[in-house]
Amino acid sequence: MVVATPTPLLRRGTKKTAAFGVPTIDLSEDKSIASEMIVKACEDYGFFKVVNHGVPKKVIARMEREAVDFFSHPIAQKGRAGPAAPFGYGCKNIGFNGDKGDLEYILLEANPVSLSQRAKTMSNDPSTFSAVTNDYVSAVRKLACDILELVADGLWMENKSIFSKLISNSQNDSCLRVNHYPPFIAPNNNFNHNDNDDEELNNHWDPSSELVEEGLHISPLIPAVGSKSRVGFGEHTDPQILTILRSNDVSGLQICSHDGFWIPVPPDPNEFFVFVGDSFQALTNGRFTSVRHRVVAINSWKSRMSMMYFAAPPLDAWITAPPQINNSISSNIYRPFTWGNFKQIVYSLRLADSRLDYFKNHAQ
Repeated sequence: MVVATPTPLLRRGTKKTAAFGVPTIDLSEDKSIASEMIVKACEDYGFFKVVNHGVPKKVIARMEREAVDFFSHPIAQKGRAGPAAPFGYGCKNIGFNGDKGDLEYILLEANPVSLSQRAKTMSNDPSTFSAVTNDYVSAVRKLACDILELVADGLWMENKSIFSKLISNSQNDSCLRVNHYPPFIAPNNNFNHNDNDDEELNNHWDPSSELVEEGLHISPLIPAVGSKSRVGFGEHTDPQILTILRSNDVSGLQICSHDGFWIPVPPDPNEFFVFVGDSFQALTNGRFTSVRHRVVAINSWKSRMSMMYFAAPPLDAWITAPPQINNSISSNIYRPFTWGNFKQIVYSLRLADSRLDYFKNHAQ
């Protein structure tokens, strides 16, 4: 079923205040209901949370322990796993075109052979690291496939595996990224942790919306940084098909609404958040929209850590909407392209750029 979060997120910045509850899908419910609700969430937000997802808690906990252990090492030791080009260990620099963030990360190819090789520079116990990471990747890949098959069912596709087969293919180009954001206490701010801090952090607002309320015309799409926040990872969409995200209990994730306001998402370390990616937007001929999101480092005595599985097809896979989707829309918004072609464009652009614009049909 789809329910609003117990504490609704409020969007501010206009004279009207609107409530926003993160769409939450219970995957243990009737499949026909779940599929319908997932499609609606993909259409309305490009983002939702799943509960009763089937990923064992011990698999999540072991992956988190390995990641925490890696990031606890001295910088010189972590540096042996880098630089990220694009895979490996990276710090501050995001991509190759000048984007920076207040974080460190590891980016791994989500296949057993590559993980086994990378583990040699990631851990003092490479066999354990690779086994734990492979278990996690296998579990979240299955979750992604389950979601994609529910989407196909909700879109009344004859072939229920039309999307999931793209990432279950042995040559898939999926990857796993783990971001680590250091604790952040704003300058000249007396921040003493107490039991009310989590609630305060979960309801932290985009600084730009406060400026709009004060009559200052600041674009809500600009990553505004106030005295109590700074950008950990700048605004962007994910280029792949789906992103399966799990984070610890530290706030910071924000999604951008269709009308351009940043909405904070309360963390939930027990569940997964799902993002529609650019490739899925193209596969549905624009029916789904990839969601813009970012991470803002706000006052916290703890570091934030998130793990993202980016579900991507093989490099030679064609990204084009199936006929059943095209038949319901007057024209194709995007011309067909391969994931490899799209990936090249992604690496050539800045983080916040709209990559799909390069593949729009001229008539659009």
